[in-house]
Amino acid sequence: MALSRIRDIVLLAAGLLLSACIPEVRGENALPIESAAQAETLPPVVAAELPPPPTPPLPDPPPPPPKLVGEVLDSGTVITISLASQRMDVFRDGALWRSSPVSTGRRGKRTPAGVFAILQKKTFHRSNLYSNAPMPFMQRLTWSGIAIHAGHLPGYPASHGCIRVPSAFARELFRVTNPASTAVIIVDAPLPSHKEALALARASEATVPIDPVLLRRSREALARKADETGEAGSRPAAARMIPAPEGVAAGGAQTAAATTPAPDAQGKGQTIQLAATLSPALAQAHWEAVAVRKPELKAMQMAIIPAVVNGTQYYRLRASAPGAHATCAALKRAGIACFPVS
Repeated sequence: MALSRIRDIVLLAAGLLLSACIPEVRGENALPIESAAQAETLPPVVAAELPPPPTPPLPDPPPPPPKLVGEVLDSGTVITISLASQRMDVFRDGALWRSSPVSTGRRGKRTPAGVFAILQKKTFHRSNLYSNAPMPFMQRLTWSGIAIHAGHLPGYPASHGCIRVPSAFARELFRVTNPASTAVIIVDAPLPSHKEALALARASEATVPIDPVLLRRSREALARKADETGEAGSRPAAARMIPAPEGVAAGGAQTAAATTPAPDAQGKGQTIQLAATLSPALAQAHWEAVAVRKPELKAMQMAIIPAVVNGTQYYRLRASAPGAHATCAALKRAGIACFPVS
């Protein structure tokens, strides 16, 4: 009996002690008094910031418009090759640069006619088709084996289809061509001089098959250059050469008006004409380009003479100095068109 009472007393004491240790809970989610006090001092909970949704990829830009032969002729390099004449004429920015004999494909390996772009350039290449034959300063026109390169010229068509040119000429041509701004025109018809070749290039409405990737890179480079220099666009298009005689247009019509006196009228010596362009800016651009190649021109008196021919306004680029005719002869030997005026 005594043990039973002692047990009851122990259980009662344990119960009272337990109830004193457990705080009062109000509701299911109530916090202990100590925890609630601590909660008031904690910083507010901020929702975690989610990363922004991924930006969808931009669509590929549309390919740049293709270049026509006329565009390349204005501001690039156009190469004409006559299979009948076995002749090559090269024009840079509308002006004759150089001419050269060639040797094209022999019978059964005829060089194809058409308009081509330069697909690949290698200073030294060996033929993959013909006994590892050397092809110095190779400029590929087709992936089937047609290219311009240095080689032997016997005076008649002798190659397996390529266009052979003299070694020195091949080296210089390799330096001036750019795959993004070069057109190669190969024709069966005879082109006995650069005048016929230039007329052919001007009349062409063909598209030059330049790789669109090269065109895009070229445009982006021009845009970067314009941003760096603060210019509104790329360099002005160079002049198309119209080497007509004094007072006569390319078609033979007499000049209707010339509102500015010729530079030689002021006693500056002999006068030569370098170009006839469609705007003063084109004439100025042509002068600057020629003066880079021939610095001696900077010592001459340059003038831009307006003239109307068959209802069209032209601007004649002329230069005057003592001995200008001798300078003109030297320019012609260098492949730069000009003629004496007075």
